[in-house]
Amino acid sequence: MKKFLFALILIAGFSSCKSSKSVPKNQKTVVKKPKAKPLYKAENIIDYAKKFEGTRYKYGGTTKRGMDCSGLIYTSFKSEAISLPRTTKDLAITGDWIDLKEVKKGDLLFFATKKNSRKVNHVGIVTSSQMGRVEFIHSSTSKGVITSQLSERYWYFAFVQARRVL
Repeated sequence: MKKFLFALILIAGFSSCKSSKSVPKNQKTVVKKPKAKPLYKAENIIDYAKKFEGTRYKYGGTTKRGMDCSGLIYTSFKSEAISLPRTTKDLAITGDWIDLKEVKKGDLLFFATKKNSRKVNHVGIVTSSQMGRVEFIHSSTSKGVITSQLSERYWYFAFVQARRVL
């Protein structure tokens, strides 16, 4: 009877055991969240900005009823929970300066559009960048929110700098 009871306990013990990999108590398990890639965020920002195409220019505007250039940048980046300054002047010192040859989607382009001035007063978001061809979306005083090419004579000569904030 003792042998039978011992065998029964032994069988019950082995059948309920599960093999598992033990982790030392002092070692923590870290679960890393995948970071959103800047290019993915840039695409979302550009897509959001394009929703405003055709919106008229309105100084200080940030809605479909009217939008100024820095308002477009501010609102578009805010859609991806990226907080940026509201004015072109403050945006022009945000992020890192980059060479025009290195611009990519989501970078900011700054312009001086007043005659005989190199003071930045206009900004746009790069929507496409290929060798020698840079397109950007911005809110112009004459046509509202539009996409333009940096190679256009007016924008080419007004260009001052490019900055990366992503």
